[in-house]
Order: sequence, then structure tokens, then C-alpha cells
Amino acid sequence: MNFSKDKLVLKVKDHSVSGELFELWKDEQFDMLVTHPQPTLDKLPSYYESDDYISHTDGKRSFFEKLYHFIKGIALKNKLHLIHSLSSKGTLLDIGAGTGEFLLICKKNGWQVTGIEPSDKAKAIAQKKGIHIETAIGLLPDHSFDVITMWHVLEHVPDLNHQLDELKRLLKPNGTIIIAVPNFNSLDAKLYLEYWAAYDVPIHLWHFSKTAIQKIFATKDMELKKVIPMKFDSFYVSLLSEKYKNGKMNFIKAFFNGLRSNWYGNRKKEYSSHIYILKNK
Repeated sequence: MNFSKDKLVLKVKDHSVSGELFELWKDEQFDMLVTHPQPTLDKLPSYYESDDYISHTDGKRSFFEKLYHFIKGIALKNKLHLIHSLSSKGTLLDIGAGTGEFLLICKKNGWQVTGIEPSDKAKAIAQKKGIHIETAIGLLPDHSFDVITMWHVLEHVPDLNHQLDELKRLLKPNGTIIIAVPNFNSLDAKLYLEYWAAYDVPIHLWHFSKTAIQKIFATKDMELKKVIPMKFDSFYVSLLSEKYKNGKMNFIKAFFNGLRSNWYGNRKKEYSSHIYILKNK
């Protein structure tokens, strides 16, 4: 599966670490955007070296971090409810497990959990919580998981084709894959353009639409069953986008734009982020 650079859409700055400019090119066939140039594997970890990369810390230093973790607590309960609605309790793999909060709540509710997490810092925090973190996805046995989750992780994966092959290999025949990613067709993406925080170049290598998820998984003989909106994301992303655009977090404007984005999402079925439920055909 090869991706094309058919049209230059935007030039976007890395606001978190380097200040470098990157390009977003449209692949017309898959209806997705591709970050260019993509960092080499040896350089990619350096773009994560920010104290503000919240998913790799349990820190609650600022009001923004406290707000993030408050909303995250609500989201964790919603995620648990979702997987219980899709599968009976069994084996669960979370790829990009971060500091392990999601796996911890699943473990407490009867799931056999395993995580994959490349960040040593985040991995150490998860392991202190008693979460089993595997060092490499290739070490896991074939067809061993009832549910595989990737919460805002697929956009980070350097070798997308290989990742999809691994998901296919690890999933039980009747298992379920849950993918959550930002949606560049949302209203908040249209409002903030190159300042839209969910572009997050260059650590977001791929930028998906609903069509893109359906098409790329179809190449692995997997079927998109359901799309679920992530309504909190419009507020969080708008708040961070305000910081990138104006140098400070304008809570009132971000809240208003978050509401606008969800209103647009309700009409057009294009929210700031979506959860995709996928199964083997």
C-alpha cells in the first residue's frame, strides 16, 4: 500500500519542539493527508521530547493539565463502556498505552490486558501500576486478542502498512479493533487551518478521514462497522489551537469553537475526532 502526494494542502509548524515547517500533501485515492518530510526513525523520538506531551506523564502542574486529566477520567469510563458493549470480557491489547490508565481500568473490570508503549518514561509509569507492557508487537502470538485498541495512536505509526498487517495478525477471527484518530474534515480543522493542534506535525505522520479509514482497512480485508464521535476533542483541540494561533489559551473562544464544531459534526457527521469500530470480513 503506497500513498501519493497529489496536492499540497498546507504548510504546518511544529509548535511543540522544533519550530520546523512541514507540508501536508493530499492522497486523493485514500482521502488522507500525509506529512512531508517524515522524520527518520532515529530522529523521530526527538520530536516527542517536550514536557508538554501530556499523554506521557501523569503531571497535573497547570490548570490545562488538570482539565486534561479530568476529561480523561470521563473518557476512560466511556471507553470501558464501549468495549463492554462490543465484546465479552477476554484479552485486550492497547497499542500506545501511554501511562496505562486505560489498561488499569480494564484490568480492574476483568480484562486480561497487555500494552505496547515505545516511550520509556510512560512505560515505567504504567508498569508501576501493575500493567504488563510488552517490548515489541512482533513478540505477541497470532490471533490472541478479542479487542485491540489504538487511542490516537495510528497517526503516529511510521510504517502504516506494517501496522495494519500486525493488527490483522493479532486479532482473533471474531475480534474487534477500535481506532480513534483526529478528523481533518471537522469544522475546528477548517477554522484553525495550519494552527489546528491535531495536525501535530511531525509526530502525526498521517491524517485520516472516514473514507481513509474505511479504504485502508479494506486493503487488509477488514470492514468498518461503526463510527462514533469524540465530542470532548473539539474543545481540547480548539483550546490548544488558540495557543498556537494567538500565543495564549482563550478559553471562551475555544469553548465557543468547540460547540460550533460539534454542531457542525451533528449535521455533517464530521466531528473533531472519531472512534472507528472494525472487524474481519
